[in-house]
Amino acid sequence: MFLLTLINVPDWLEQHQLPCMYKSITGHECPGCGIQRSFIEILRGQIWESILTYPGLIPLIITILLTLLHLKFKWKWGPRVIIYMVIFTISIILVSFVVKKFI
Repeated sequence: MFLLTLINVPDWLEQHQLPCMYKSITGHECPGCGIQRSFIEILRGQIWESILTYPGLIPLIITILLTLLHLKFKWKWGPRVIIYMVIFTISIILVSFVVKKFI
């Protein structure tokens, strides 16, 4: 029974997405618009579609995983890598937002 529930998770998530409050108020997309759809695409195994929908999601997931692993294992190089990953992730999010908004 659990496996049947697990199979339907992407469909359930797709039907229960949260609305973007910024977009509903202003009518314009925010830098985070698309992250839910992108995550659903990852759950479905559609990695390329996920990247096209929201390019910053995969670097964001990697950054979160590296941070959690660093908290557990206390690598001496961990903070530096995490800072670089945060800068890289924010850069991807902002560049994709500008491209989507203005080009």
